[in-house]
Amino acid sequence: MEFCKNCGAMLLPNTEVCGNCGEKVTSEEIDKIKEEYKQELNDTELNSKEAVVDKGEEINTLPTIKITCPECGYNTAGWWLRQTRSADEAETRFYKCLDCGHTWREYD
Repeated sequence: MEFCKNCGAMLLPNTEVCGNCGEKVTSEEIDKIKEEYKQELNDTELNSKEAVVDKGEEINTLPTIKITCPECGYNTAGWWLRQTRSADEAETRFYKCLDCGHTWREYD
């Protein structure tokens, strides 16, 4: 993938002119950029035993309900339903406290 040196826009394949700013890009310049990138990759030492895991912020995507947590007493929890028994029986309601993370269930 090539990018315009003038504006940074992505260049379409087999084009010599940037569609964004009109800057002319020669195939020699593109070849030079590719060679520099390959050299940069070769110079970078990669260790396969190391991995970076970015969990980001834990975002609550569950619907919420006002209910008291039996663990900490907080009054808001996320909830979801699961069919844990046979199909002719009611679903099980699960709750997760938004403060301490405690999970509990309710049956009908």
